[in-house]
Amino acid sequence: MVAKQKKQKKTKEHEIIIFQSHTCPWCHKVREFFKEHDVKYKAVFVDDDQKAAEEMIEKSGQMGVPVIEIDGDIIIGYNPNALAKALGIKI
Repeated sequence: MVAKQKKQKKTKEHEIIIFQSHTCPWCHKVREFFKEHDVKYKAVFVDDDQKAAEEMIEKSGQMGVPVIEIDGDIIIGYNPNALAKALGIKI
């Protein structure tokens, strides 16, 4: 008799970048949301990196932060519903 192996639930890995600044409270909220839902991301501080700031503006048309890129899609500002939808998370 062969024992059945238990299938592990594997969540989809997303490619996520948060364009943010050091002093932005909404950027902090995005990071808290991701931490709460155990989401891995890359943080890019546009106040330290002019090239990253230009990339953010080119991708989003926005000069303000946060700008979140999830799998190539852009979310502007802290929007938990849009973040959850993009990540397939129920909140």
